Amino acid sequence: MDFRGSETVVGPQAADLLPASAAAAVKVVIVGGFGVGKTTLVGSVSEIRPLTTEETMTQAGAEVDDTAGVERKTSTTVAMDFGRISISDQLVLYVFGTPGQERFWFLWNGLFEGALGAVVLVDTRRLEVSFDVIGRLEDRGVPFVVATNDFPESPAYPTEELRAALDLPPEVPIIACDARTRESSRDVLLTLMRYLYQLSAPPVG
Repeated sequence: MDFRGSETVVGPQAADLLPASAAAAVKVVIVGGFGVGKTTLVGSVSEIRPLTTEETMTQAGAEVDDTAGVERKTSTTVAMDFGRISISDQLVLYVFGTPGQERFWFLWNGLFEGALGAVVLVDTRRLEVSFDVIGRLEDRGVPFVVATNDFPESPAYPTEELRAALDLPPEVPIIACDARTRESSRDVLLTLMRYLYQLSAPPVG
């Protein structure tokens, strides 16, 4: 059989391969309301080509999705985003981003299976879209940190005001971030890792 002219099937690129030194892999999930920047964060922090399931928003979706405050958004995640980042030579994080619209929340069951913790990404212009998300994490008993994404004209609130508005317990970390930059997104994940470590550490005394 002559395969000349057919496309060559290639494997993953070298940059996508798991580092040989990796000894442990941890799954974490990025959650938040519609349009808070989850896909942007996964894409900025991932050291491999991120997998995204972005689809163009249609008029039919406009009838069920609340686009208040993000009227210029033209695409949306319909399944998940996926990326990977090496925290150290031995520790690798698999990062999954969830859909923001409530009609896709049934996918959370699979995405959260095996996850050690979560990041709740918040837009301070629309704090109300985070309430149900945080409630679902608390119901599941999933430890999480909160990251406020820096949008243009986003109001800056003192941490304790944010904590009160989101009804968060005092131990839950809150960190500001710019989801567009790798360094800032990495710092959010490091904050989550430190928090998970604190929760797993035996009590002193």
